[in-house]
Amino acid sequence: MNEKEKKPKARKKTDTAAAPKRYYKKKSAAEKQVKAEAPAAAPAPAKRTRQPKEVKRTPVRIIPLGGLNEIGKNMTVFECSNDMFILDCGLAFPDADMPGVDIVIPDFTYVERNRDKLRGIVITHGHEDHIGGLAYLLKKVNVPVYATRLTIGLIEGKLKEQGLYGKVTLNVVEPKKTVKLGCMAVEFIKVNHSIPDSVGMAIHTPAGIIVHTGDFKVDYTPIDGKIIDLARFGELGNRGVLALMADSTNAERPGYTHSEKTVGASFDSLFKKGEGKRIIIATFSSNIHRVQQIINCAVRYGRKVAVFGRSMINVINTAIELGYLDVPDGILIDIEMMNRYESERIVLITTGSQGEPMSALTRMAMNDHKKVNITPMDFIIISATPIPGNEKFVTRVVNELMKSGAEVVYEAMYEVHVSGHACQEELKLMLTLTKPKFFIPVHGEYKHLKKHAGLASQLGIPDENIIIAEIGNVIETDGNRMGIVSQVPSGRVLVDGLGVGDVGSIVLRDRKHLAQDGLIIIVIGIERASNEIVAGPDIISRGFVYVRESEELMEEARLLLTDTLSACSAAELREWNTLKGKMRDALSDYIYQKTKRSPMILPIIMET
Repeated sequence: MNEKEKKPKARKKTDTAAAPKRYYKKKSAAEKQVKAEAPAAAPAPAKRTRQPKEVKRTPVRIIPLGGLNEIGKNMTVFECSNDMFILDCGLAFPDADMPGVDIVIPDFTYVERNRDKLRGIVITHGHEDHIGGLAYLLKKVNVPVYATRLTIGLIEGKLKEQGLYGKVTLNVVEPKKTVKLGCMAVEFIKVNHSIPDSVGMAIHTPAGIIVHTGDFKVDYTPIDGKIIDLARFGELGNRGVLALMADSTNAERPGYTHSEKTVGASFDSLFKKGEGKRIIIATFSSNIHRVQQIINCAVRYGRKVAVFGRSMINVINTAIELGYLDVPDGILIDIEMMNRYESERIVLITTGSQGEPMSALTRMAMNDHKKVNITPMDFIIISATPIPGNEKFVTRVVNELMKSGAEVVYEAMYEVHVSGHACQEELKLMLTLTKPKFFIPVHGEYKHLKKHAGLASQLGIPDENIIIAEIGNVIETDGNRMGIVSQVPSGRVLVDGLGVGDVGSIVLRDRKHLAQDGLIIIVIGIERASNEIVAGPDIISRGFVYVRESEELMEEARLLLTDTLSACSAAELREWNTLKGKMRDALSDYIYQKTKRSPMILPIIMET
């Protein structure tokens, strides 16, 4: 073996200093010039940034069945997979074009069809436009109800009236607590409103968090000391709110809503002004904070308090029982005991602030009240703003009270009422705190919803993410997109006495017809055997003309009908529908020609 094979050649360490020098050719000035003028090399293609994948989530559907494009009958269905719950179930009061109707409630058809999915009903607060339809719904679907303590107390009263007390599970939920309803969970959040124990809702769904404010305002000095939980709304906003559904009632009003305490200061000055007179105050029965301030003033000025109006008595009794009203012993007196006290020592709290025809204040104004006669020794305060459409009723009541010599104070004169709904700056605050991806204005007529949508747009929410819906719309979201995808049965159901839904468009049309032009009844008698007219035609008028002053018109009408019947053949006398049509047409043309009126004409054929 040679030397090279025995020892591998050791590798030389390279010493930088000893490394051979490299020589570079120095470029000439001409070469440098050419390089400077040469076009720059094309930039390297940019790396593709990967778009984040949209996470597919279980779709959630929001279905308003009331409270949009109207004031009242608030009701919204939230649906996800095979679970569903309802938020609020209120009523509305009838319009002038609904003669004889007592209340209006939502159409429950969709809920009844999906009763197997229904997990419960959550309620934001105890006003009629949020709980007034609940008893009618619970007659059709028996599911648990979740609400705060006072709201449950008021609901119990409704269920007793409808014979449902003890048959429905009522659950008291405190603010900051959460109720699990299938694949969704509802968190109760404290808000301020014109009734205690009002809450908004944070609905935790597979698609994201949906915040519903309920009716709210921001009051930093509420009567009960419980301030709206703005911190929680802000926390939810930081976590990420998918959609905000917010109260739009005062969206047209700039600024802030005044605190309820401003009314207390007004009452104090008015009690001084009303010294030596009986004080009568009309307000909403559910405004317990307002009632508390009236009682406080009565105590301060040494007056006794009597309460009028069934709803007022019910609410005050419930509030006292549950500890929401602080009434010193001996201040409240029974109506029957009023006469034992001098008038100047009495305060009457009554319903009728909206001029409702059958309310206590209206009956007082019309001298139709059994217990109270209005005199010049009365000082009357109307502590409410007329709901749109009620202005004429309120004005009529004020006029009649003044004709009786009473001094009347109403909202336009003093600060005797503040709203329970947020104005523009408070609505902006809620939008800013929650920072929603989508926005759905609720609770208001179209002009209110539109104005609220404009505020959201000003704060940077894209117009395509703002949805102004209508009742019956199905709004669907998967957490990425939201839009109206279909429609479900919806509308209004009219309640008249004990009848629910039996007054429809045809009945309303007939009622309006009767109210506008009255009724004429034609009665004839036909003998069956001979097929001859043996009696009549007789004409009976109701609400058309006063017969004794229109004898000539009625006699001519009777002669016209006699001629019409004489011209009928034997076959036509047998076809009673044809005969009725001929009499109706002949008399209708004649009456319109003579009076330019179109009364309802009702022919009656009696067989002898």
